[in-house]
Amino acid sequence: MAQIILIFHVAIAVALVVLVLLQQGKGADAGAAFGSGASATVFGARGSASFLSRVTGMLATGFFLTSLTLAMLAARDAGPGSVVDRAGDEPAPAVEEEMPADDEPDAPEAPDGDAPAAPPEE
Repeated sequence: MAQIILIFHVAIAVALVVLVLLQQGKGADAGAAFGSGASATVFGARGSASFLSRVTGMLATGFFLTSLTLAMLAARDAGPGSVVDRAGDEPAPAVEEEMPADDEPDAPEAPDGDAPAAPPEE
């Protein structure tokens, strides 16, 4: 269920970006006043702007609703409580450390043979 909503969410996001990039800014209206031929378009002189604005608003609403739905589904799947609360419920894994035996030396022994002498103290 969440994967289907996520697919719709991504599709709406891509369509929303494309529609926002297709819309003209507010400064483009001055060029249309001097006969740029905007009245000969499919949607009329102001029809395309209002159509794109409406579709953008509907897609923004859909994006908002799918975001809320995905957040509610994620919260439901996560379960109650915080991560810290859930971490306290599980027992800690046992750590087995090897303790050195009492008869084993802590430092390695010096090798037998001709070892160089320590430098004299001054």
